[in-house]
Amino acid sequence: MYGQSLLSNSQRATARSESRYRIDYPLVPTRGARVIALDKGAEEIVRKAASQQWQSAHFFALDTSPSCDSYIGSSVEVTLRSFDGETIPLNQELDSVDVVVMVATQDTGAAAANTIAAACTVRGIMTAGIIASTNADSTVAALRPHARILIISADKNDLEYLLTAIRA
Repeated sequence: MYGQSLLSNSQRATARSESRYRIDYPLVPTRGARVIALDKGAEEIVRKAASQQWQSAHFFALDTSPSCDSYIGSSVEVTLRSFDGETIPLNQELDSVDVVVMVATQDTGAAAANTIAAACTVRGIMTAGIIASTNADSTVAALRPHARILIISADKNDLEYLLTAIRA
């Protein structure tokens, strides 16, 4: 007992004798993230985040053009539109995805959120929602059942903070 120093847990964990227990390979560098704007106001927020440098995040808006009859009035398929104009079916975009973040400023995307959440549930994909609105009651009611994590904030940078936190 004499001659031994009383080390704290932190000191003990960083001692040379404990180095054999350390994991010496890097953490998983990226998460496959898809970010979907559910309305016109959310498109502005998602477009801003899309202009940043990300490792594996892809950014979309709902395609509600008249030629896109698969979304309008139904919950069978959601068609996404990338910010360079390409359209893609939601189901095709969900391969190798860890998280889908839905961004809303109003409740107009509730039907699409329902379809997106159902497609994610079947695949075991985490869903998150960001509501960027000061008057969020109806938007919360529309998005809450479809997002396992829900952030309600008037800060338009929360999407970027979330994507940074999950290493997207």
